Amino acid sequence: MPARTLPVGLAAAIVFSILSSAVAADGSVVAGERLVVEKCALCHAVGRAGSSPKPDAPPFRSLHLKYPLDHLAEALAEGITTGHPDMPEFVFATDEIAAILAYIEDISDPPAAR
Repeated sequence: MPARTLPVGLAAAIVFSILSSAVAADGSVVAGERLVVEKCALCHAVGRAGSSPKPDAPPFRSLHLKYPLDHLAEALAEGITTGHPDMPEFVFATDEIAAILAYIEDISDPPAAR
C-alpha cells in the first residue's frame, strides 16, 4: 500500500466520524455557510440559487453531483489544488471540513447522499 494512502484514509475516517455528529447541528451548517461565503463566494455560487460569478466555478449546491462528499472531505483536508483555472489552494481544519460539508448537504438540490 502506498505510504500516502493510509494518511488520506485516516483523514477521511476522522472527518466522517466528526461529520456523523456535526451534520445534524445547525451550528455546523451556519459555520459552513460563513466559511464558504468568506473563502469561496468570489468565484462560486454558494447559496440555494444563483449563478457562479466565474462560469467555470460550479455552484456549491451541485458539487455533490460531480464529486462524492467523501472525495470532497479528502480534498478539503489535503488542499484543493484543482478546480477552475485560477482557483487558489485551500486547506481546511477538520471542524471546518465538517461544517462545509454540512452546509453543502443542506443546500444541495437534489439532496446529497451520504
